[in-house]
Amino acid sequence: MELSGSKRTRALICLILALGTLGLYWQVHGFAFLNFDDPDYVTENPVVKQGLSFSGILWAFTHFFASNWHPLTWISHMLDVQIFGLNPAAPHVINVFLHAANAILLFLLLYRMTNAQWRSAIVAGLFAWHPLHVESVAWISERKDVLSTLFGLLSLHGYTSHVLRILRERLASGLPEPKGIKFTREYFLALIFFALSLMAKPMLVTLPLLMLLLDYWPLSRIAMVRTFIGPRFIKLAREKWPWFALAALSSVVTFFA
Repeated sequence: MELSGSKRTRALICLILALGTLGLYWQVHGFAFLNFDDPDYVTENPVVKQGLSFSGILWAFTHFFASNWHPLTWISHMLDVQIFGLNPAAPHVINVFLHAANAILLFLLLYRMTNAQWRSAIVAGLFAWHPLHVESVAWISERKDVLSTLFGLLSLHGYTSHVLRILRERLASGLPEPKGIKFTREYFLALIFFALSLMAKPMLVTLPLLMLLLDYWPLSRIAMVRTFIGPRFIKLAREKWPWFALAALSSVVTFFA
């Protein structure tokens, strides 16, 4: 099946984002471990240095360490050691691939929500190549950042699919959006990805607030600004109560960590 011109353009943009990110950051494959945080996270962490194991996974979920609780990040470092040993090149390169994937996910997300192909590409390019992201990509201990972002973007993709499904069903039936909360499989998938994001790094506790902003624009679920204090806004906020609950729980856990 041949791709349409628009799909070919989007595929080309994704390729440019991937190759540009890989080309920009490929030099990190020759970088070493740092003496800041890397010892706690990898080189002198006795659990991580053992590689992936059941006891290691149990430790990741049940212990606070290095002032954090982020079990998925620990597991990713264990997996690195299990496959590559204590070779800094591999985790550096994995960070680069994760960042490239995030840039592509961001472009596709913005395009799905706005249908603005080139503006979405520009924003994704700025995200991928801006100097402020160097620390997150070129530092092994910041695996938590690129990993949390990956699951956060997947959560927003799931949420967008949830909203678009509701819109399609509404248009097909000719009926208004249901008054109660509409649960779809995309809704639950987005929630799972949000939980995974928080288990990689609790930085995306603000995601439910971002989702409310997206409801206003570009998803247009809130038609006018004055309805921000009305029943429609309350309904959309109530729809996200599991996200708010997870964000609150993650905040409490982080405080104790």
